[in-house]
Amino acid sequence: MMALAGDGAEEGLWLRAERQTAGRGRLGRDWVSASGNLYASTLVRLRAGDPPPATLAFVAAVALDEVVSAYADPSVLILKWPNDLLLGGAKLSGILLERTHEVVVIGIGVNLADHPHDLGRPVTSLATAGYGAPDPALFLADLADAFARWLAAWRLGLQAILARWQARAHPRGTALSVHLPGLGRHEGLFAGLDADGALRLRLAGGAEEVIHAGDVFLV
Repeated sequence: MMALAGDGAEEGLWLRAERQTAGRGRLGRDWVSASGNLYASTLVRLRAGDPPPATLAFVAAVALDEVVSAYADPSVLILKWPNDLLLGGAKLSGILLERTHEVVVIGIGVNLADHPHDLGRPVTSLATAGYGAPDPALFLADLADAFARWLAAWRLGLQAILARWQARAHPRGTALSVHLPGLGRHEGLFAGLDADGALRLRLAGGAEEVIHAGDVFLV
């Protein structure tokens, strides 16, 4: 997708892989992916006046939550900052943003038929949770439509996107543990988002810490 972006590919293009043998996760982690799940990427061409590019993670998250809610009980789906979707408390998907010049490539993986094991945290798939595995191509068609609608809303401002995200996320007061690269683990209570989508963590003494990047775990 990065190569196509450099060749002038238009916004709205999606690429889907049947499987991955050299995928990349957050922080450069290797990722091997079997067939039956969704592995797809799209691109956004940044325009003057767009919100901060990093907030496209929220666009992808709310679009994905909307689509998965058509297959699974929405009451057991929770968004976790900044862009994880949990099903019954276990991770169902992953979203990764990469930028080159004025193009942001958004990669989305969703465990439809299967899920990785031995990751040190709960992970699940739609099939494992008893909802069946939708066809990845059909799932992507719905996701592309939802993403386009939320992207249009994002270009009007962050307010609607962040409001939707917080409505579908763990509630305020949820205990969180945040691992900050090079700074160790910080624990506190979820205190909402600030205006640009950063996580607000209320510490034990009552002070709030604003976090722009880190691995977040529900306690």
